[in-house]
Amino acid sequence: MAEVCTLAVDAMGGDDGPEMTVPGVLRALRRHDDIRILLFGDSARLQVALDGAPEALRRRIELRHADVAIRMDEKPSQALRKGRRVSSMWLALEAVKKGEAQAAVSAGNTGALMAMSVFVLRTMPGIKRPAIAGLWPTMRGHSIVLDLGATIGADAEQLVDYAIMGEAMARALLHLEQPSVGLLNVGVEEIKGVEEVRRAGGILRNAALPIRYHGFVEGNDIACGTVDVFVTEGFTGNIALKTAEGTARQIADFLKAELKAGWLSRIGALLARRAFLSLKRKLDPRASNGGIFLGLNGIVVKSHGGTDDVGFANALKHAREVVRHDLIDKIAEDLAAKKQMSELLQADEEEAAARQHTGARRTTAAGG
Repeated sequence: MAEVCTLAVDAMGGDDGPEMTVPGVLRALRRHDDIRILLFGDSARLQVALDGAPEALRRRIELRHADVAIRMDEKPSQALRKGRRVSSMWLALEAVKKGEAQAAVSAGNTGALMAMSVFVLRTMPGIKRPAIAGLWPTMRGHSIVLDLGATIGADAEQLVDYAIMGEAMARALLHLEQPSVGLLNVGVEEIKGVEEVRRAGGILRNAALPIRYHGFVEGNDIACGTVDVFVTEGFTGNIALKTAEGTARQIADFLKAELKAGWLSRIGALLARRAFLSLKRKLDPRASNGGIFLGLNGIVVKSHGGTDDVGFANALKHAREVVRHDLIDKIAEDLAAKKQMSELLQADEEEAAARQHTGARRTTAAGG
């Protein structure tokens, strides 16, 4: 049996709290016999939600009482004041900091979770702000997209950091030896886009980073899976995510309505049932549920607040996967390579400036 992976779960997060998270935990435990759960929340509600669960699964769950639950509508600053050291969200993150768990998973308030994660775990050396990265279903399988809403208006250096972290995540989750990376832009030409995106493109194109940089990509490339990692800032990334989710629901609703339009449609639906079930699985957002906070000294996974137990179990699965594939170590190695490259470039620039200054002094002396 593989080494046990311990996950700290904020059981009070999400639209339905323990009534959704606990069944999701039990589903994940059935799937993976190498995980153990630290379950944080109101112990009375958790006991009720666990009532009837098999004893073999309950033995792999440790209940830890938390006095406070963070509401979905609370501002991050309010959540920090209210839930510091006492909320289920904070205590789950603290378990990761103390080394009691390898990852924290929550379906709670995104802003509060990000604020607490930064406060408890801190960012990795050289990282200004974390990013939220998610798995995105494409025509080729899956791609990584980041940032999905953590930082609005990232600068060029942050976009480069996102590329480094997203590439490491693609190696861990998609099992790719050298993932391709693209910068989301309004066109593929180098002269297009806002200044920060163009600057980031120049750095990724010219720097000796351990990244296979593809170049600029456009919105339609996401669905095609043109690259393995799509990099953008949080405002654009979040809009793209919500648009894709809404479009998937729209297609499903349109298709369902058409298939019920008449008896011929119903017969056709029955004959094509296997194909429709396959399409339903591919469009199901629960399969890729779970955004990973990158850039922290610890793994944090954010589940969609409105998901069900199937989606929450998949968020736990993603947490297990990135732990198993040493995501933090991979990111640290790539960030170290970037730092070394930056130091070499700076040294070259200083040397060139010194030579230019010496040459100018000699010219002045000769002219005198």
